[in-house]
Amino acid sequence: MADSWECLKQECNACRGCALADTRTHVVFGDGCETAEIMLIGEGPGQHEDEQGIPFVGRAGQLLDDMLEIIHLDRAKVYIANVVKCRPPQNRDPLNVEQDACIGYLRRQAALMKPKIIVCLGRIAAKAIIKEDFKITQEHGQWFQRGGVQMTAIYHPAALLRDEQKRPETFLDLKSIQAKVRELCEYTEC
Repeated sequence: MADSWECLKQECNACRGCALADTRTHVVFGDGCETAEIMLIGEGPGQHEDEQGIPFVGRAGQLLDDMLEIIHLDRAKVYIANVVKCRPPQNRDPLNVEQDACIGYLRRQAALMKPKIIVCLGRIAAKAIIKEDFKITQEHGQWFQRGGVQMTAIYHPAALLRDEQKRPETFLDLKSIQAKVRELCEYTEC
């Protein structure tokens, strides 16, 4: 197991664990504060993320930045990662074999970080992190605890771009996250 962020990042960048490695431009390892108390987890990189090597930089990333601003957070106060580190073709959902090849990197990122709160962005991340049978339409905004970490899921920002009717309930989920951050986090500087 990597004992530092740099070792883990180097190992991840060299990964050939699944076929996604053959079509990637960049490994999208993660971004933000490595000592943050809040970790956001998406499903996988899209085209813009693959081109730049940074998670959530396209339209969905701009919306995520706006969502964080609503609750007085920004990328400097959180860490953002994905279940898979390479872009699935045509932005399709990552296959189970691809998730299985990458999940160890995400677990090791979380182990190095020791977040107090994990926010899953969308169904895929929630199923990988919270529970296999997670139902995003029914369980978004609910809190779960595992290993002393508080976890919740909200709609993926890309889903909110496609269906603006989900935005009011997402606002309530964000306010719940804000309350949990106030309860558990110390806002240490990164």
